[in-house]
Amino acid sequence: MNTLEILLSRRWILKARDRELYYLVRDEIGRWKKFLTEKLGYQVIVNPYLVKVEKIPARAQQWMGIAEFTEPMEYAFFCLVLMFLEDKEAQEQFVLSELTEYVQGQYTAEQIDWTGYHYRRHLIKVLKFCVSSGVLHVDDGSEEGFARDDQSEVLYENSGASRYFMRNFTQDIMGYQDYTDFLKAEWIGVDEDRGIVRRQRVYRSLLMSVGMYGLEENAEDFAYVRNYRNMIQGELEELFPCELQVYRSCAFLILGEECRMGRFLPEENTLSDLMLLLGSLIRENVEAGRYILTQGEIIRLSEEEFRALIGECKERFGGGWIKTYREMTTEELYRQVSDALISLELVEKQRGDVLIRPALGRVIGKYPDDFKEKQAGDVS
Repeated sequence: MNTLEILLSRRWILKARDRELYYLVRDEIGRWKKFLTEKLGYQVIVNPYLVKVEKIPARAQQWMGIAEFTEPMEYAFFCLVLMFLEDKEAQEQFVLSELTEYVQGQYTAEQIDWTGYHYRRHLIKVLKFCVSSGVLHVDDGSEEGFARDDQSEVLYENSGASRYFMRNFTQDIMGYQDYTDFLKAEWIGVDEDRGIVRRQRVYRSLLMSVGMYGLEENAEDFAYVRNYRNMIQGELEELFPCELQVYRSCAFLILGEECRMGRFLPEENTLSDLMLLLGSLIRENVEAGRYILTQGEIIRLSEEEFRALIGECKERFGGGWIKTYREMTTEELYRQVSDALISLELVEKQRGDVLIRPALGRVIGKYPDDFKEKQAGDVS
């Protein structure tokens, strides 16, 4: 795993967490900086606390966000924690009651009462994320005590990394209305030549997404890939083992086996097996004419149809799954599979429908032809 793969796969490399890796990446960052800044338009941060590449997507996706957070209140609490830490020096200690008092005073959407477990549960999720990501260190106590008793104390230490979690904006963002304003502002100050902006969007899409599709909103970027595929392939091959595959309506960057950048499909678990089997059923239905490909070779199904497809997958292949998945109801299986597919950008939910992207039909798996006979033999 080379330094570029590490930088693109991790939020940051903290000196306090991995001193040896920090120095290795810091010393080698110059080798990759030109590619990161020119091709991707990413800012590189190197300081005594960390090394970080500010990774911004080409376009916002449904799965993006902090995976540990499920409620808007948790994001609000996290922002307040970062604000609280602004006035703390690196390695400065504080107790939990200082933080809870600050959050209670600053949160204006509703009155916070820490005697209510509902509020404590949300804050505990935020604090655990802060600890796991390296924003905070626990010096004494644990969040579990606060879960049982709102008077319980925990002694924390500010790592100094909190100031680099959020991006620094060069313009006032108070007038922004939604996330699209942030994406538009990403290229403010960049050379007005549209080619630079387009190139950076293309490289971000190929490196940070499962696939790139020739839909109307991507038409300009996809044309760039088709026209410059050999140049893009050559540049990326010099950085890590990969192959750029370009089709009529989509493009994929296939990473080599020795490359360890980001998530992989398949992973070594039953859920990945299930997704590959689902892909084979989708291709089977397309070849039989039961599914119609829309623009960009995308399949649009209702949620009921997609739920039924997952049910069929379980009926046909469930005998080969571990007990956890065999005993799930179709609804439980639907929620888990659809969430996993969305996180991998293989499907998208849109106004009550499920949009299946071409990648899911290109990554398929099958059991042996005598699978059912072997299962029957094992049972007998």
